[in-house]
Amino acid sequence: MYKLDYLSPIGVLEVIGTEEAVVSILFTETEKPVHVKQPATPQVLMDAYGQLDEYFKGERQTFTFPFTVDGTLFQKKVWESLQEIPFGQTASYKDIAVSIGNDQAIRAVGSANGKNKLSIVIPCHRIIGSNGKLTGYAGGLWRKEWLLQHERRNLYINTSNH
Repeated sequence: MYKLDYLSPIGVLEVIGTEEAVVSILFTETEKPVHVKQPATPQVLMDAYGQLDEYFKGERQTFTFPFTVDGTLFQKKVWESLQEIPFGQTASYKDIAVSIGNDQAIRAVGSANGKNKLSIVIPCHRIIGSNGKLTGYAGGLWRKEWLLQHERRNLYINTSNH
């Protein structure tokens, strides 16, 4: 596995992947990047780094680099459904449960959401409570709030990266 850190406005994101795909993008508690570009850093990690940079600059709304997820069939359904939530919008756990055809699976959806290892790319930050309030986020609620505000501010950007 290869690692490359991206310093975002809300902390360091550690990008982990193989030569073919990114497998994890998670916030770290380090204050500055530890894993920097090396001659052996795969292009896929460089692409992820560049696309994260465009996202945080308000120039990108979707991601096109290859990534892979490791989880149960149920978790994968949840993560696929999360990717259908449009940039700048939110959905509830119940919305996701309904979208995967199991409206009683609200807690299981929450659990799968919490196991997402591809922060921002699989936008678990777009999930809010049915009451409209922010709910748990592995990166911290302050980051979730920042990401949602960032997306709302950049909702109507003029770019080909929609």
